[in-house]
Amino acid sequence: EHHPRTGGKTRVRAPKTMATKENFGSVQEYVDFTGGTKAIQKVLIANNGAGAVKAIRSIRRWAYEIFGNERMISFVVMATPEDMRANAEYIRMADEIVDVPGGSNNNNYRNVRLIIEIAERWRVDAVWAGWGHASEDPTLPDGLEAAGIVFIGPSGPPMRALGDKIGSTIIAQSAGVPCMGWNGDGIKCNYAENNGVIPPAVYAQANITTPEFCVSECERVGFPVMIKASEGGGGKGIRMVAKSEDVAMAYRQVQSEIPGSPIFVMKLAPRARHLEVQLIADAYGQAIALNGRDCSVQRRHQKIIEEGPPTVADEDVWEHMEASAVALAKAVNYCNAGTVEYLYMYEDKSYCFLELNPRLQVEHPVTEMITKVNLPASQLQVAMGIPLHRMPDIRRLYGHEPFGNDVIDFTTEKRVPCENHCIAVRVTAENPDQGFQPTSGTIQELNFRSTPDVWGYFSIDSSGLVHEFADSQFGHLFANGATRDHARKNMIMALKELTIRGDIRTTTEFILEMMNSDEFINNTINTAWLDGLLSQMKEGELERQKQDPLLVVTIGALVTFRKMLDAQHAEFLEIINKGQLASEEMFFVEKTVDLIYENTKYTLTCAQSADRQFVVYCNGSYVEAELRSLSDGGYLVNVGGRSHNAYAVEEATGLRMTLDGNTCIFTKEYDPTRLATDVAGKFARMLVADGEHVDAKQPFAEIEVMKMFLPLLAEESGVISWKLTEGAAIGQFDFSLSLSLSLSLGCAELRGVARGVARSC
Repeated sequence: EHHPRTGGKTRVRAPKTMATKENFGSVQEYVDFTGGTKAIQKVLIANNGAGAVKAIRSIRRWAYEIFGNERMISFVVMATPEDMRANAEYIRMADEIVDVPGGSNNNNYRNVRLIIEIAERWRVDAVWAGWGHASEDPTLPDGLEAAGIVFIGPSGPPMRALGDKIGSTIIAQSAGVPCMGWNGDGIKCNYAENNGVIPPAVYAQANITTPEFCVSECERVGFPVMIKASEGGGGKGIRMVAKSEDVAMAYRQVQSEIPGSPIFVMKLAPRARHLEVQLIADAYGQAIALNGRDCSVQRRHQKIIEEGPPTVADEDVWEHMEASAVALAKAVNYCNAGTVEYLYMYEDKSYCFLELNPRLQVEHPVTEMITKVNLPASQLQVAMGIPLHRMPDIRRLYGHEPFGNDVIDFTTEKRVPCENHCIAVRVTAENPDQGFQPTSGTIQELNFRSTPDVWGYFSIDSSGLVHEFADSQFGHLFANGATRDHARKNMIMALKELTIRGDIRTTTEFILEMMNSDEFINNTINTAWLDGLLSQMKEGELERQKQDPLLVVTIGALVTFRKMLDAQHAEFLEIINKGQLASEEMFFVEKTVDLIYENTKYTLTCAQSADRQFVVYCNGSYVEAELRSLSDGGYLVNVGGRSHNAYAVEEATGLRMTLDGNTCIFTKEYDPTRLATDVAGKFARMLVADGEHVDAKQPFAEIEVMKMFLPLLAEESGVISWKLTEGAAIGQFDFSLSLSLSLSLGCAELRGVARGVARSC
């Protein structure tokens, strides 16, 4: 066995009275041995996607380690028609499948009444909700308790108090934990004396109920501020506002994303780091910190990269942050896994309480990799009534024999120091070139190569799809290293070898560039850093690293010409099979190809000189190339003595080509009078009435995409003419309205049209 303190190899002899992990023949035997109260053998997963995959895999791995049988715990899963069509991974992993209504999560994974009904009908012992959906709805643990079913998570009262961002901030500042300035500063209550609740009159003082009140509180707190839904999370129900004029719209967007949620305003600390402490607590009043994570790389307050352990805070400050988090959990009798989030200001080494998430978080595998504690399995054991000091993973973390029964004094004993660093990257179906807008569609290829230092999991595979009701995250990668830079390099190599091809766009290329930046390498980032980069890119102040445009255009022309030849060949065979005579126009070996790339129009002539040999001409010069068609629909192109992999898909906006793993977009001629969205969703709200004038860059509508509300901006000034009504479904690139251009724009240069003659190849 590996000794955690010294790193050396020692053999631990167990006393004859001590069971070993190969001895447990049943869950009940294990629960009896570890001092638990209830054997849980059948679990309903009230979640889908990556969360469900991770829970099932983690608990099955633990079950094999303890019982030698990964199927000792059986899983019932809920499946919507959309998830069935997506060929979701978690459905194939389940022991039993329950069909549930499709559509938004209010119909299924967030429907508490439906979850409890399924739990009762399928006679499960417990329900795991993970993150998102109903995971922070206190009526779920309340309802399950009334039905005699265990909820794998905190009970209703602590979840109600701490899962609510307003409530948790009131409790934290009442307990003396430093808090950021907000509209409820100064409000205090004694949680214990009020029987585990915050009096409604006290809570109401911090609830902002009108846009007008929101404006006044934003001005009092001081811009920039965050307008937040108390029940929001995961980047939803939160908006950053820098001036009074934008408050009303942001307030309405927060209201729309989390309907019915109380709303509050908090001062924004733009140069802060986002640090969080992972907690685990049992039913006997024991609570411990399992180190923590740095989640400062965020886009619109949605985490992109997580890492641990945090290195930016001094050791004594971090220990104080951990102690404050543990004290807060004990103050409300918290039980199971949770996370306390802080803002850390490294200029003066101060920190402020942000919120407590009464659930497991997406990024929890970072903690697993640095502590070797299986968190979903730990949640399950807490739900079985097993004390923390009897859990093998926890005992190892504190340097004790895994199956011993001695009590651990968590207040004085120290954890075994972690000897590695972990960096995690979320793989999302979002388009970084369009402000990280969610995308949906099928997956043609998903190829991830695990290594000893990098692993990951995905909610779909090469035969699946990301549907419009799914979360945009469908994968998570984790890189391990002896140091932060070692972990960073391991992740970069893994991302370079990751292949994802299909209708969706992903953020992996952008993250690769970001992890190679000086700021990330030197760890000088903050929560506003990524949004700043995106703003610079949008304004043209920062150029992304891209391939040689001449190479891109040359291969784009070759692929387009090859597709023409293939279509010609197919049409010729069809005519011959019908006994007809093909026209002379079909027998071509040379064509002119027009492409618009990065706002420049190229006119190239492509010719086939042999079976795989081609020539591309442009402006009196030429390039010879060899092109081979691959069995998966791609092309292997040799230009200038070097081979390149290319995949091309024709979309409504033009040709999208993936060249050596980099996405290249060839646009069509720009029509400013046609306004459409490049993502599928629901038309939520008109911001400009039919027949009204709209200025360039002015928001004219909001659409709901993957549970988020996104504004649509007019590219030019003009008069709106609507073709849709509110609530209508919008397909990708649907023609939603037209714009009659203002006369003053009659001579304006149109974006996307050629700005010069074709360049030399």
